[in-house]
Amino acid sequence: MKSPVVLGIVLAALAFVGLSAVFVVDETEQVLVTQFGDPKKIVIEPGLNFKIPFVQELRGYDKRVLNLDPERERFLLKDQKPLIVDYFVRYRISDPLKFFQAVRDESVAEQRLERTVNTRLREALGRYLLPAVLSEERAAIMQEVRDAAASDTIKFGIEIVDVRIGKADLPDEINQTVFDRMKTEREQEAAQNRALGREKEREIKAAADREKIGIESAARRDAELLRGEGDGERTRLLNDAYGQDPEFFSFYRSMEAYRQSLTGDDSYMLLSLENDFFKEFNQHKSQ
Repeated sequence: MKSPVVLGIVLAALAFVGLSAVFVVDETEQVLVTQFGDPKKIVIEPGLNFKIPFVQELRGYDKRVLNLDPERERFLLKDQKPLIVDYFVRYRISDPLKFFQAVRDESVAEQRLERTVNTRLREALGRYLLPAVLSEERAAIMQEVRDAAASDTIKFGIEIVDVRIGKADLPDEINQTVFDRMKTEREQEAAQNRALGREKEREIKAAADREKIGIESAARRDAELLRGEGDGERTRLLNDAYGQDPEFFSFYRSMEAYRQSLTGDDSYMLLSLENDFFKEFNQHKSQ
């Protein structure tokens, strides 16, 4: 009777020991195996693994990107103006052995990480003014903070993936003052732009006026030249006509003079019939 009982106990003990020697690593974690507090091996790949039962212990660390979201804090800018900043940090445990030796667990690691990033962020913001923090330049500032903090935390086995400012606000007591100052600056800038626009308008108008005068002068010059050429051609034609038939030419000239003198419906002219002006009529009458 004793033999089956003893055998059962032995088998149960062996099963318990065997189960104690087996552990499974999840794909989201990395495991550090320690023996009497000393690290022995690191298991990163997921799957079934073995350890010495009752002697070796396991410390699991998340290998995903982790988030650190500290409380909002007051920082001073280059001009000693305060700024309330809400920032966050993305990081991962890149070296479980260094992490274990330096900080042991994640709670201690986050405390050191927060102090490190806070110090680097305070140093960086102290070199800039508010417009830079609120502009596209902020990305470069945060990259500077990330690189500086990463060089400090690498000895903890921590890789900083990203540092970002989620929100940045001025304290309530200086919000209105800063707003009024920025409004005044924008109004001055707008007035300057309007003045530059008016000056540009005057320059364009003056240039257009000069161009107009030049065009009109050229047009008058060309018109005078053409008029002179026309008058010359007219004189030449009249001379030719006079040479061919002086009597007809004299008659034509007289008719033109009558037409130009007696224009309109109410035009009158009182002259003696013996006047040279009516010689053509007198000649025809005598004929």
